[in-house]
Amino acid sequence: MIPASSPQLALHDQGWADKVFARVPPRVLDRIEQVLILALWLVLLRRVLTSGNGYAPLALISESVIVLFVLIRRPTQAISMRLGDWLLAMVATAAPLMVQPVADGWPMVAPYAVGVVLAGNLVQAGAKLSLRRSFGIAPANRGVKSDGLYRFVRHPMYAGYLFVHIGIFALMPSAMNLVIYALGWWAQILRLLAEEALLGRDEAYAAYMGKVRWRLVPGVF
Repeated sequence: MIPASSPQLALHDQGWADKVFARVPPRVLDRIEQVLILALWLVLLRRVLTSGNGYAPLALISESVIVLFVLIRRPTQAISMRLGDWLLAMVATAAPLMVQPVADGWPMVAPYAVGVVLAGNLVQAGAKLSLRRSFGIAPANRGVKSDGLYRFVRHPMYAGYLFVHIGIFALMPSAMNLVIYALGWWAQILRLLAEEALLGRDEAYAAYMGKVRWRLVPGVF
């Protein structure tokens, strides 16, 4: 008998779960994903509107753009059908939507934090404009992009999110928000690697990876 904590059992269960998950049509998964993200955004909107932190609306800008692009994105059949990839994508996307606006921040760093948030929003918006409707949450091949900000890093949209989240945390620091963002970025990095594993099967993207070395932050990762 294999113990419950055994890696073999975990792999066996994952394989079974993937087989069941793969029976769901990609278009249905797309719609489910859209509904969940929209619901979480509405909850965040309510928290922001009832918050006493004057900087709270800044947390809504980036997430609102994400929701918009999720709703108008182009459908695809070349999408990961691994349950683990979808769970990572949902955690990475849902975590920032669960940030808790707090009344007390760090006044000394607030002006700089606002600048970081705005810069991050410009970066992620620029990346989204390059993608246009080729945007999604779960790993998928919606077309290879190599122009605009994609000339500098392979995932400029995630780089923008990173700046936004650092700035938002500085404006609304709390242990809870630290845990939320830490969990979100743990999932985000794994999600990024899962995306590259899927996209790397495309010869065009493999060539792109050879030209652009850095994934997220030049000189770091």
